Amino acid sequence: MFPLKDNIPTIRFPVVTVTLIALNVIAYFFWQRGGITLGDPSNPHFNENLVRYATIPFELTHSGEQCIPGADPNAQYVCSAAYGARYDLPPTYLTAFTAMFMHGGLLHLGGNMLFLWIFGNNVEDSMGRVRFVAFYLLGGLAATLLQVLVGPDARVPNLGASGAIAGVLGGYIVLFPRARVVTVIFIVFFFTILELPALLILGFWFVQQLLFGYFDLDTGGAAGGVAYFAHIGGFAFGLLAIKLFADERKRRQQIATGF
Repeated sequence: MFPLKDNIPTIRFPVVTVTLIALNVIAYFFWQRGGITLGDPSNPHFNENLVRYATIPFELTHSGEQCIPGADPNAQYVCSAAYGARYDLPPTYLTAFTAMFMHGGLLHLGGNMLFLWIFGNNVEDSMGRVRFVAFYLLGGLAATLLQVLVGPDARVPNLGASGAIAGVLGGYIVLFPRARVVTVIFIVFFFTILELPALLILGFWFVQQLLFGYFDLDTGGAAGGVAYFAHIGGFAFGLLAIKLFADERKRRQQIATGF
């Protein structure tokens, strides 16, 4: 399933959502200097940024130790207290924030920004701009926390906005479960376009993350790939915290305008 748009109009222009999308795009192309494919090994700047600014669970659970790539590029990073001074790496806590604005490839970036645009503007409308910034960042931190708890010794970089965006999705499903989302459904070589309930689309996505996370438990995320538990953590945060941030009067106004 590939969502295209929902039927909840925005009351105000989504300044924060658009700004977050712009920051992610700028970070990928001008800060990471990323390209079309996932982490091109021939791009030293891109890979140096991974070492410096992506979140590595081992660093968060082993105070004072920093991790760098080993001799085998396909293996986990090697970690030591000595590498911090040698590579002039930023404080580990900072990577929990910088990693939210990094992506591993153009498809990774594009998919995340599409979901943020479709669902983020309405969540921003429900709570206002300042609260939405706090909600988004806290969702990202909750995502990182669960991923680290599941794989505290993982020595692979974690990056991407998907944990924070999962928090937005969790909030959206509570606020607008009856919203309709225009969605592309792919069936082998064919596709069709349907308007489906947000509850079905986002619920199905979350169940997918739970199942994939369960089958990924044997590695604890140590082998790399998709950080499913970050998605789960962010989504759970959104489910539990949205009522603390959203304004019920604004939500009712949005629903009345959309339906």
